[in-house]
Amino acid sequence: MFCLSFQILVGSFIGLKFGTTGTGTLTPATADWILVFICVYVAGFAWSWGPLGWLVPSEICPLEIRPAGQAINVSVNIFFTFLIGQFFLTMLCHMKFGLFYFFAGMVAIMTIFIYFLFPETRGVPIEEMGRVWKQHWFWKSYIPDDAVIGGHDEN
Repeated sequence: MFCLSFQILVGSFIGLKFGTTGTGTLTPATADWILVFICVYVAGFAWSWGPLGWLVPSEICPLEIRPAGQAINVSVNIFFTFLIGQFFLTMLCHMKFGLFYFFAGMVAIMTIFIYFLFPETRGVPIEEMGRVWKQHWFWKSYIPDDAVIGGHDEN
């Protein structure tokens, strides 16, 4: 919610000052507030969502496939970082302040995805992750029985 709130604040401030036409001016005070909101967003992202792309695969992948999981993670991360870097300015020109709402929407979608589709892994040994996934309401149909220690589901 923290990241989402500050993305919306940045988009709202820019939208109020420039609108959809792009005409308008920023006072030094408004520019300072927008800069503070962006910095707080970046700090919040770095403390919350940013490291999850590196942490989650190492927490959920069994030891046998952890290197492959991390390799896929790094590849996808670099690919999407490249795409965002290439298209950010073009998107900003076309979407204007709506771009910040777009990224806030992405944070909302990520939050909903994690809340509903990611099982709690606190205190779960890596050897038990197959069982955690097999017991999850959504993922259980995708996990083979032999992924669970003992080869069967205990539900």
